[in-house]
Amino acid sequence: MVILRPSLSRKCTGWALLVLGVLGLVLPFLQGFLFLALGVFVLRDQHIWAARRWGWVQGRWPHHVGRVEEMEASLGRRMAAAGERVRRLFGGR
Repeated sequence: MVILRPSLSRKCTGWALLVLGVLGLVLPFLQGFLFLALGVFVLRDQHIWAARRWGWVQGRWPHHVGRVEEMEASLGRRMAAAGERVRRLFGGR
């Protein structure tokens, strides 16, 4: 079962990455597959079709997917810690 967590900023970022990916398939200086994979990664909890595609990628390259998801979790923890430091700095709770 897929749990969707709608977010406008993630949808915009994911769709922009998908557009860059499609352009990258045609233009020689962009890595199309990389942008397509990143777009699907960002959209995986926004749309059912992206979650299915991410499941396929996960089955094909499980080690790499695990590393990417660990990096995302690490970035989330770092951003939360930075936000907490900013709140403490400015006296907010």
